[in-house]
Parts: sequence; C-alpha cells; structure tokens
Amino acid sequence: MTTTELAQRKAVQVLGGEPDDLTLRGFLHGLPGVDAVGLEQRSAGLGTRSIKTTSKAWALDTIIRLIDLTTLEGADTPGKVRSLVSKAKLPDASDPTGPSVAAVCVYGDMVPYAVEALGARHGDPDEGGISVAAVATAFPSGRASLAVKLADTRDAVQAGADEIDMVIDRGAFLSGRYGQVFDQIVAVKDACRREDGSSASLKIILETGELNTYDNIKRASWLGILAGGDFIKTSTGKVAPAATLPVTLLMLEAVRDWHRLTGERIGVKPAGGIRSSKDAVKYLVHVAETVGEEWLQPHLFRFGASSLLNDVLLQRQKLTTGHYSGPDYVTID
Repeated sequence: MTTTELAQRKAVQVLGGEPDDLTLRGFLHGLPGVDAVGLEQRSAGLGTRSIKTTSKAWALDTIIRLIDLTTLEGADTPGKVRSLVSKAKLPDASDPTGPSVAAVCVYGDMVPYAVEALGARHGDPDEGGISVAAVATAFPSGRASLAVKLADTRDAVQAGADEIDMVIDRGAFLSGRYGQVFDQIVAVKDACRREDGSSASLKIILETGELNTYDNIKRASWLGILAGGDFIKTSTGKVAPAATLPVTLLMLEAVRDWHRLTGERIGVKPAGGIRSSKDAVKYLVHVAETVGEEWLQPHLFRFGASSLLNDVLLQRQKLTTGHYSGPDYVTID
C-alpha cells in the first residue's frame, strides 16, 4: 500500500466516511471554534519566556539547523542558487565547525543547479545532509489546472527535489469546496512518488494571510493533514501577513491534536517575515511548549527564511567574541 493510500485510509477512519464535501464540511465545521483572544494571549505569554546565555547558544545553532534557506524570485539564476548553496553548506565562513541549514528552497527549474552544487552534501538533514525543497503547483497563486500542478510537481521530483512545497487552492477552500482541495493534495502527494517507490516530502502551504479567520486556518490545517501532508506551512512569503506567532501556535495545536488522535507526527513550517533571531527563539519556545522538544528537528519543524540566517550568525558571533560584527561579516542575500 502506498503512502497516499495509507493517508486516505486514515482520513476515512478519522472522518467516519469518504472525504467528500459533505463529510469534510461536517468534520471541519464541527471542530471547536478558536478563541482568538485566548490564542493571542497564550502566544504573547510564550513570547515573554527568556533564554539564558548557555541555552541561547543551543537555540541559535538549532535555528540554523531548521532553516530552509530560500530564494524565490523571478530574477533567480543558476549562479545565485550556487551562492545560496555555498552559504547553506557553510553559513559562517569564519567557523567551519558551525551547523549547516536543513534545506535550500528554490523554484522547480532551479532544482538541478541546487542538487549539483550540493554534491555529496545533498541528503537527509536529520543525518547531516542538506535537502532540496522546490515550490510547485503554480506557486504562489495556485491558479492553474490540476494537470499543470501535477506536471510541475513531477518535474521537480524528477530533477532531484527531496521536498515539495505546494499551495492549496484558496479560492476552492474559501468557497467550501473542501473535497476539491483534499483531492488535489492527494493527487500532488501521489505525484511526489519516485520510480524507486520512495517519495518526496510534501509541505502544504495554507497561505494563512488569505484565509481571513483563525477558524479557517484551523480547518485548513486539519484538511492538509487529513489529505496526507507531511508538513503544514503558513505562507508563500508573497502575501502579508505571512507567518505570525499566534497562527503558528494554532497550527502546532492542530498537529498536537492529530498526534494524540492517531500517533502520527506532522511537521510545521512558518515562512515569511521571520527575520530576527529574537523572533525565531520565540517560535522555538512555542514548539517546545505545545508539541514538545522532540519536534525541534528538521523532519518536524522548519523556518522558511532568507534573511533570518544573517541575524542568527551575527548573534552567534556576539556570543563567541563578546561584540557584534558588522553586516559585512555575513554574506548579503
């Protein structure tokens, strides 16, 4: 039985029926409503937790290990991707003992250049390698036919992508066509399969800035998990607001509740707008206090970021030397 078939069987068990519009609507709208004030107060409280100097060094290194170093611009070139990979492999050129990032995240046509540049370092980040993540399914809008979305996904996987970041059809979701969104996720997950039977990991981008309410974000999180997503991800980084602490907390709670229900661990990826190590540490606290420290590993939590790494490196150098380095001590992205 394929991973897609297993996911569908689990969804049927949880839903108590086939995942059509009627069944999904009954389940998703039957979830407890989100207390917005309570959610934001919990998040604010977690954001006040302080970290001692000894723990701060661990936190900074952990953040680096959880970063998907990203370039998603129309002007991306093979040369820019190679530079990104060089930084991913050795973020701080002055400290070759420092950690590397989890993955590089690029458009699908840039995947071959990332794979080539990684060379022997291309591999599982839980085992010290660096993955290649590719955005797909007509990123960032998702406005394309299913055939185009599937071709987009297959091309990236065949080119060597280890992870696929797909966008859901927000128009279909907001119109209540939950079965359509579910079926598209299932089809994309199936397109992640390789000829040898293995599969690329699938991250489901909710684009929370377009979902309007916490209740919608909660429903979209559950829908992405039910359809077999390996991760749920906040944003494309192209829409404001992108990642926020309350939204990430809400998604972590969905992952926690799914784990309690099924025993399965699903990853979470906040992406877009996380630029400072101070903010990133708050995300680590949210993870540890909501789902547990065991989630602080690359196959269960990621930061989607481009500029965050530079600030973390400057803070890391401050701990080592006692003073802040100038911005020219890190590469400009």
